[in-house]
Formats: sequence, C-alpha cells, structure tokens
Amino acid sequence: QVQLIESGGGLVQARGSLRVSCATSGRAFSSYTAAWFSQAPGKERTFVAGISKGGSTTNYADSVKGRFTISRDNSKNMVYLQMNSLKPEDTAVYYCAARSGAAISTQRNYEYWGQGTQVTVSS
Repeated sequence: QVQLIESGGGLVQARGSLRVSCATSGRAFSSYTAAWFSQAPGKERTFVAGISKGGSTTNYADSVKGRFTISRDNSKNMVYLQMNSLKPEDTAVYYCAARSGAAISTQRNYEYWGQGTQVTVSS
C-alpha cells in the first residue's frame, strides 16, 4: 500500500509560480512510477506530468510543456511539480498518483491517488 498526501496548493496570480508536493508512505516509493493529474470544475481529471521510478524519464501534457517540471526525491519519498508562468486555465485540483507499472501512463490507470490540492490562478 502507498499513501499519497499533496500539499503546497494555493492562490497565485497569473504568470506566477507555485510548487506542489506529494509526500508518500508505505512501500519504497522508488518502486512506483508517479504522476500529477489535474481536474478543473466540471471537467475530467487529466494527465499533467509523469516521472519514471528512477526519475530519469519524464512526460508532460502539451499544455504545460516548458512551464511545469516534475521531479522526485526517492530518498525522501517525495514527488514535486514546479509550476511556472501559471495561467488562469491552470486552475484545478492537482492530484498525485502512483502505479507499479514501469510505463508513464497518461491515462488514469494509477493504483494510488492522493486527496488533491487546490491551485487557483487569478488574472
């Protein structure tokens, strides 16, 4: 079992930056591929960024490429999403997810999910 707890969300102005974090517990987190998803009101939960078990491979949604960076620190069992040049359309609840498979999936086929953290970008 893996427990995921997000933190770091909040209110930020457009063009600002924010870093959200995901603390994990349970089995060694290096055994899991991790990802961030977002869900805006009335919309489906969609893939934002993913990172391989060792952190050497990343994948991003086209909408965040060049602005967001996913990283992980397996020694601390942490996953991060650094969000720069934020836009109002980035407003959503951001969820951390983990899966035991090796591939970074852009679908919602992750076994473990956090409770989410709200990110609001004002114009």
